[in-house]
Amino acid sequence: MAESFGGTNLHIGDICVIVAYFAFVLFVGLWTSRQNRGSAGGYFLAGRNMNWIPVGASLFASNIGSLHFVGLAGSGAASGIAIGIYELNATYILIILAYIFLPVYLASGVYTMPQYLQQRYGGVRIQIFLAVLSLLMSIFTKISADLYSGAIFIEQSLNWDIYGAISLLLGVAAVFTVSGGLTAVIWTDFIQTIIMLVGAFVLMIISFQEVGGFNAMVEKFPQAISNSTLYGNDTCGIPRGDYMNLFRDASSGDLPWPGIAGLMINSVWYWCSDQVIVQRALAARSYTHAKAGTLLCGFIKLLPMFLLVFPGMIARILFTETVGCSDPDTCMEVCGSSTGCSNIAYPTLVLNLLPAGARGMMIAVMLAALMSSLTSIFNSSSTIFAMDVWIHIRKKASELEIMIVGRVFVIVLVVISIVWIPVIKASQGSQLFVYIQEISSFLQPPLCAVFVLGLFWPRLNEKGAFSALVVGFITGIIRFAIQYSYQSPPCGSEEPDPTPAIVKDFHYLYFAIFLWALTTVVAVVATLLTKPVDERCIQRLTWPTRHSKEPRLDIDKWLAGRSDRKLNVRTNGTRDDSELKEMKTNRDADPENSRATDLEDDHRVHIPRVKSSVPRRALNWICGIDDANKNQLSEHQIEFQDMLSIEETPGLQRLTALMAALLAVLTAFVCGFFA
Repeated sequence: MAESFGGTNLHIGDICVIVAYFAFVLFVGLWTSRQNRGSAGGYFLAGRNMNWIPVGASLFASNIGSLHFVGLAGSGAASGIAIGIYELNATYILIILAYIFLPVYLASGVYTMPQYLQQRYGGVRIQIFLAVLSLLMSIFTKISADLYSGAIFIEQSLNWDIYGAISLLLGVAAVFTVSGGLTAVIWTDFIQTIIMLVGAFVLMIISFQEVGGFNAMVEKFPQAISNSTLYGNDTCGIPRGDYMNLFRDASSGDLPWPGIAGLMINSVWYWCSDQVIVQRALAARSYTHAKAGTLLCGFIKLLPMFLLVFPGMIARILFTETVGCSDPDTCMEVCGSSTGCSNIAYPTLVLNLLPAGARGMMIAVMLAALMSSLTSIFNSSSTIFAMDVWIHIRKKASELEIMIVGRVFVIVLVVISIVWIPVIKASQGSQLFVYIQEISSFLQPPLCAVFVLGLFWPRLNEKGAFSALVVGFITGIIRFAIQYSYQSPPCGSEEPDPTPAIVKDFHYLYFAIFLWALTTVVAVVATLLTKPVDERCIQRLTWPTRHSKEPRLDIDKWLAGRSDRKLNVRTNGTRDDSELKEMKTNRDADPENSRATDLEDDHRVHIPRVKSSVPRRALNWICGIDDANKNQLSEHQIEFQDMLSIEETPGLQRLTALMAALLAVLTAFVCGFFA
């Protein structure tokens, strides 16, 4: 390795590449967002005007963060290729998103997933429940996991203080999100996806060259045993015998093959109902672009098995004593975790196999992957807070207020994330990706059940959905509390495992299936015992009604017994049809008054304005506000359309169908080859 720079493990060329990369990405993000930040629709949904290619790239970059580079490679190093089933399964779920969920979401005109549930079921408690739960999951699973995985790269390569380094990254991510909104996030995701894929391809090729090829990797992996195990008296640290099996034994496998049903349940929630993912598709300029972008992401999701899992296995072969360490004291010295060091597999490859410059680019890619995830989470979380929580706190909040609140909430998330760093450091484990999947299996199945039933069973009502969510959430929290209140003894210890058998022997993917079934039963029973929803209230909110042209009846007014008014445009406090007709009648009856009002409006527009100070103008620019739109934004509220077109031209419809079929066939081939 070339001479290090400033006490880091990097050369001066690496540092220059990292700085240049971040400067370029920051410039691209702010430049592309300059015309699309001045409204709530522009800030939160990029004006619904994005092309399918950046949509697909942003979907991938929002999903593949530093967590995946660390977690997938780490799990590959620890147990082989089975973890790749998460990535391959996602391709089928993305097809489901493209053809089943997206038409309904787009036709309904919603901004957020909690908002969809509010329009589907009525009331506010489900909307608030999902909004708060989504925010908590973002902070304590997504952000924390991404920050921890990013910290591994920072500590391994830069030897920087973790608090200062992560605070700097959070600050840059906040600048992206606050100033640019979703447009900046999507376009920077597009750039970062290209560089991530190129960098990962280069490292994969070098890794296979170092190990001697694919067959050599398969032959050498079971022999990658650390000296403490090889010359010791225990079997800790010996690779699994089924390391090249994608589908594993139903009872003894670490990822049992029947548990794929539980995996699909979690994936349907994540890919089809999570705001971070769906928000990118909602930003597309049409349903065809949204569908094509989703399928593009599916094709890219075929790659992580080869780009991340296999290199993780190679890292264990090449650096057995560090990546494959099994002695707790040795592991603690190597990576600060007594349970294993498989999480440093990918950083170890980057630092030891790549030359100066290229190494800096890959470090930049890893940090960019962290930023991609953080900016996506920040933008989606701020959307949920502004659109689903703040609107209920301030029922008549203007569009200007909503935009400012959304940006301020990003700053709040940054502060909470920094405060959470000590917890991340204290909870580090040997397989980060598996830990996140466990948490998901305790919380996501009830949400999946409510979304799926709401989409396909028009009879489901608010009482049934809310009852199911409460029962499912309590059950999941109980399992979580029991599992993590017991400390399993380390490998090789003669102490018995104190964890109850009902938890220890009940795999988390099997538990996901049980929790989904329980939630579904509760929802069905509670719904059948209560009053059904009027069919006029669910137009374009279910799969059977997605193409309906009928006006939607406001479900809250119907629940309150006031079903005489139909709404074509849903607005927070805006006028309905009868009010608009009354205004038109009055305007026609008194044209002089109408003309006077128009002149008054024109006069108001041309009143000279006092020039703002430089700090005020800078703040207005960050918030997407200028003199031309400030008054307009402050005078009206957010408009929620309930009817957006999902029509497609026959040629493009056939083309996307061909893409979906090809994606399904390729995924089946890869699964069958490694089964």
